[in-house]
Amino acid sequence: MSITETQEWKSLQKHFHADLADKKIGDLFQDKHRFTDLCFNFDQLSIDFSKQKLNKKSFKLLVDLANKVKLTEAINALVSGEVVNTTEKRSALHTALRGNLFDDENRLILDDIDIHLSVKQQLDNMSTMVTKLTLGQWRGYSGKPITDVVNIGVGGSDLGPLLVCDALDEYKVNPKNPIKVHFASTMDGSQVSHLFSELNPETTLFIIVSKSFGTIDTLANASSAKDWLLGFCSDESIVTKQHFIGISTNEQKMDQWGIAKDSRLKLWNWVGGRFSLWSTVGLTIALKIGMDGFLELLKGAHELDEHFHSSKLENNLPVLLGLVGVWNSNFLKIKAQAILPYDARLKFFPSYLTQLEMESNGKSVTLEGQKLDYESCPVLWGEVGPNAQHAFYQLLHQGTRKVACDFIAPIKRFSNDFGKHQASLHEQHKLTLANCFAQSRALMLGSQTDRPEVTDKKTIDLAQNDLAQIELAHKYYPGDQPSTTILIEKLTPNTLGKLIALYEHKVFVMATIWNINPFDQWGVELGKEMAEDALVALKSEMEVTDFDASTNGLINLVKASSYVSDSK
Repeated sequence: MSITETQEWKSLQKHFHADLADKKIGDLFQDKHRFTDLCFNFDQLSIDFSKQKLNKKSFKLLVDLANKVKLTEAINALVSGEVVNTTEKRSALHTALRGNLFDDENRLILDDIDIHLSVKQQLDNMSTMVTKLTLGQWRGYSGKPITDVVNIGVGGSDLGPLLVCDALDEYKVNPKNPIKVHFASTMDGSQVSHLFSELNPETTLFIIVSKSFGTIDTLANASSAKDWLLGFCSDESIVTKQHFIGISTNEQKMDQWGIAKDSRLKLWNWVGGRFSLWSTVGLTIALKIGMDGFLELLKGAHELDEHFHSSKLENNLPVLLGLVGVWNSNFLKIKAQAILPYDARLKFFPSYLTQLEMESNGKSVTLEGQKLDYESCPVLWGEVGPNAQHAFYQLLHQGTRKVACDFIAPIKRFSNDFGKHQASLHEQHKLTLANCFAQSRALMLGSQTDRPEVTDKKTIDLAQNDLAQIELAHKYYPGDQPSTTILIEKLTPNTLGKLIALYEHKVFVMATIWNINPFDQWGVELGKEMAEDALVALKSEMEVTDFDASTNGLINLVKASSYVSDSK
């Protein structure tokens, strides 16, 4: 039976149309306890849902829906290692990567393997590498210590470490002489080409991150990096041993590529790419903020995991965040979600969440393979809030589309105790918070007047103030755009861990309600398969006729252009 046929779903539909459809969000604040009732807290996180188009009854009915689909049981299955990735017959144990690993009584056995022991072993190996690199003991082909590390990966193997390294730059372990970390993900070679022109081959190390060690984007960049190094040192065994680290599940392919055994870190099949920054994939993070900082990141996520696993649904932050997402998508019919951090350190967070949510929940069939008869994941997009105000907020305020917004900001930033410079920055932070709160308020309230009526007639009557009415119409703000505001006490490794885990679990909650698998990503495979055929065609000398007319034409245009260039 489809979820839409349940009494709980129908009750939510009836509630929306009877109690909320004809009201604006601002009208709901006639309830003087609204903020108190709809703002929830855990540790250093606060989430305000009061600017969403819902009320206490909405939450009660949404929790009823969660109980109907047995969300609590699903959460237990996730954290205990049951097969929740049904299409690939795997567990999804990213929570085990940041669990209470050092409690001997806290064991998690999967396929006769102690998962926590295996994770601890890899953390130890990772720590050894970090120490060796940060102390200058890892040296390149010429004997000079490594100064720069390039993370070569794509998707979660890039976005997660990139987000955290950038967000926590001020926590770098050695500010005066740090290991500089860089990232390369695009298969077009632009990023690695730029890095080759900037970095010293004698002191550069590459980390190849690929779960299968077969990702064509990643291996193309890795091969280019190897060729670059071989231009300076012709001994391939020295280059691969001293200038490359591999992170993968596939020992055999790492061996074939030439990665030395003591330059490998292990991944597991039960770690999805977009959930992998907590694993050995986080090596660049540990190089940036130290192993202690990395462990603090894991600790923050683990504390949120415990809250998710043990709290009642009614007070469970990721559960409530996910239920609001379902409410907006399925009952308010909102098809877009904007992520708006009011802190430039989180500038990569919108990109990170676009993969996390859309790759996870961009599905159109149920776990049983039946076509969905309801909407699933909205389109996510976003930008640092102050920049977005001068870009796409025009659409949010006066466009024709409903967009749900998440505003994210730290409460504390900078200090006014250390001279004029910091005091000035402290005032800038207040300005940023003021804009964050004002924008969510403006989206909710709009102009607080009725839309001006502009008469439809062939001539404009100046005497009857037609021009004034037209001007008012252009300046009218409809409002009633729903938003959530998430405040963190201060951006630290711990709170960033909590924030990322919050959204991870939100995705799982929504997937459980929608009865879809958030842990596979078959949608990325078809294009990859077709690319292999297109590559063969591009490399051939013959005119291409095997594909559709458009693809044939485009490939032949490229081949013709290449022929002209080669002839010259």
